[in-house]
Amino acid sequence: MTLIRRALATLAGATALVLLAPTSPAVAATPAPNSMASLGDSITRGFNACGWYVDCTARSFSTGDDTGVNSHYLRIRTVNPAIQGRNHNDAKTGAKSADMYGQAGTAVSQGVDYVTMLIGANDACTSSESTMTPVATFRANIDSALNRIKAGLPNARVAVISIPDIHRLWYVGKDSGSARSAWSLFGICQSMLANPTSTAQADVDRRARVRQRVVDYNTQLAQACVAYGPNCDFDDNAVFNYPFALSQVSTWDYFHPNPSGQAVLASVSYANGFRW
Repeated sequence: MTLIRRALATLAGATALVLLAPTSPAVAATPAPNSMASLGDSITRGFNACGWYVDCTARSFSTGDDTGVNSHYLRIRTVNPAIQGRNHNDAKTGAKSADMYGQAGTAVSQGVDYVTMLIGANDACTSSESTMTPVATFRANIDSALNRIKAGLPNARVAVISIPDIHRLWYVGKDSGSARSAWSLFGICQSMLANPTSTAQADVDRRARVRQRVVDYNTQLAQACVAYGPNCDFDDNAVFNYPFALSQVSTWDYFHPNPSGQAVLASVSYANGFRW
């Protein structure tokens, strides 16, 4: 949620929002939710956070119940115990923005009060730069999903979370032989991570363009959230701007957040979202 939207909402008296700094959480106009669902990809599924190449939904930053991660779900449960057991992880490993419409439909069928959406890493992390999702297509996919949520769950709150900076992943991992080996062996995010030690201008420029694509996706997420209305909150790029370390990434693939990475993702995204 941008400062402009907060200011307009305050002047209109339409909500109970107060004017805060860009990285401060929004103030909720309704009680804490009784149920929630998470939309997204392998990050939201907690992939590689507790086992070799498997989902680990207990350690999801959004709907997990692992106390070490302290997810959105557990934080909400401390103020509203009624949410107990009503935490649905609708994300799918490998999902892209095109899959959000279907996941949104699942959340609607569950009748939840709160939805988190973290998507876009797989739209940028492809086999090559040329296969990344076009920005206009990405935006259309996000609008389609948000419109489905708005039509089916008009009173639900939606937290849209910025895509992490995959260029930083290259930066913190490029000097690690283990990371480079994993990226190459498993063909991970080659649009960004191919030739990780190369200083050739072509590779430098390619990485910059891929990073810019993520920036453009995040811009579209922010704008789509504004278009949705006051029930949607964007994290003001808090997750994208977070300077994560290689120690917060799984040593099985050097791509997905490990338990400490999921914990910091939960903390940063929750602190810059709704306040119940």
